[in-house]
Amino acid sequence: MKLLLSTTLLALSAGTAHATALPKIDGAALLEQITTLASDEFEGRAPGTQGEVMTIEYLQQQFRKLGLEPGNPDGTYLQAVPLVGISSHPTLNYVDKDGKPTQLRFGDDYIAWTARADKQLEVADSELVFVGYGVQAPEFKWDDYKGAELKGKTLVMLINDPPLPDPKHPRLLDPAVFGGNAVTWYGRWNYKFEMAAKMGAAAALIVHENKAAGYPYEVVVNSWGRENFALKGKTPEADLPAMAGWLQQERACELFKAAGLDFKELKQEALSRSFKPLPLGIKVNLATLNATREVLSHNVVARIAGSDPQLKNEVVIYTAHWDHFGIDESLPGPRTQQIFHGAVDNASGVAALLQIARAYKALPAAPKRTILFVATTAQERGLLGAHYYVRHPLYPLGKTVLNINIDGLNMWGRTRDVELSGMGKSTADELVTAAAARQGRVVRPDSNISYGSYYRGDQLEFARAGVPTIYLRSSASKLLSYTAHQFHTVNDVVQPNWNTSGAVDDIALLFQAGYQAAQAKDAPKWKDGAEFQRR
Repeated sequence: MKLLLSTTLLALSAGTAHATALPKIDGAALLEQITTLASDEFEGRAPGTQGEVMTIEYLQQQFRKLGLEPGNPDGTYLQAVPLVGISSHPTLNYVDKDGKPTQLRFGDDYIAWTARADKQLEVADSELVFVGYGVQAPEFKWDDYKGAELKGKTLVMLINDPPLPDPKHPRLLDPAVFGGNAVTWYGRWNYKFEMAAKMGAAAALIVHENKAAGYPYEVVVNSWGRENFALKGKTPEADLPAMAGWLQQERACELFKAAGLDFKELKQEALSRSFKPLPLGIKVNLATLNATREVLSHNVVARIAGSDPQLKNEVVIYTAHWDHFGIDESLPGPRTQQIFHGAVDNASGVAALLQIARAYKALPAAPKRTILFVATTAQERGLLGAHYYVRHPLYPLGKTVLNINIDGLNMWGRTRDVELSGMGKSTADELVTAAAARQGRVVRPDSNISYGSYYRGDQLEFARAGVPTIYLRSSASKLLSYTAHQFHTVNDVVQPNWNTSGAVDDIALLFQAGYQAAQAKDAPKWKDGAEFQRR
């Protein structure tokens, strides 16, 4: 597909009144880069594999070819991220109050993993307690835990935020509590597992529901059912219980039935502020044998130094994760059908990173602030590369004015609307709105806010560290189909009917937004009431 688009960026340089031509975004080059990164030769780009070796070498070559400086102050294009790979082989059974045991099947019925590098872990004869949504949110006067003693117990909880009806419009959700239809941080699995660990639980299980999750149970299996990773040297007890995982919904209903309870009725009871943790009279036995390996993975970093004597010490960071799920040799068929190519997720985002870098280098002068490009590792395993960066920043986070994260491009043609995930949280929205207007486009909030996209990508780690962020969503209708049929499966491959015009538009927009942030006198700020603030 041949496509070379450009647009006009009015007042590209802050304070100028004349129009300046935007560097061209090359759709054909974009598609070529996606095709390379998503090819069989890159083996699904899993951390700690030959796929990583090829990926980080390719990215370094591309950054050098574009003339970008190494982004690490040590003079290299790499930031080492020490990981521990953990391949778990868990077993799970429960015993009801009558002493009847039930064995669940790993993969089909549940997924469980650990972030601990122990060779063997066991949660034996652990009391199972239903904790509703597993949320403690004082600003909403909500506490599912009520001071219960939960040390050593196994917690089972519901997915997402509590969906509370609006008192004035009972058929709608209350926008004043947990964001209404929008998923908040309280609805994310990361938060729920962190709370379980804080409560001293030995294990925690979330009931997966396709509609509430926004993706089928198969995605859970593909995401967590094989080797997982943890940051080496990081104490996992603070973030996760010894074992964590998901229950397939039908099996969860059977489990509650074994306790003499109805799952739907319990869900309704959990919508009350008076809800208290409910022991189910069931004992859980969850054990695993772990095969572990140490992995030195890498974030790939490159930069364009700022040109202003004062502002060059401030940074705009573009991020896109390079990793995916590698190869699953247990799948049937030839090798190409065992590779998780990750074309949209996220070869497309990494290719966009390269195209934006190319656009910056084509400018007649470098921007005032420094532009940093970071291709992160291990995003698919819990945002680990971004998490490591914000804990070990190469440039001070206090001088990092904006993060623009790219995770999946619109490969299905042009749209008039631009969907901004997390809209309303910071003044960075204004950068997107202005850039979209120059393209004749309109910015709208995420049309599928119940999916919680803002809390699923690397932008979350930067937001939690206090850095305002920008994250665009793709075409809603096509994205729903992609999520249902390709997302986190071996079917996420380059398609012959792709139309890169929409991706080119979005890349140009993100370039413009970042450039304006790099040129402006004032940096983006969090808005009052946002759950994130500058540190």
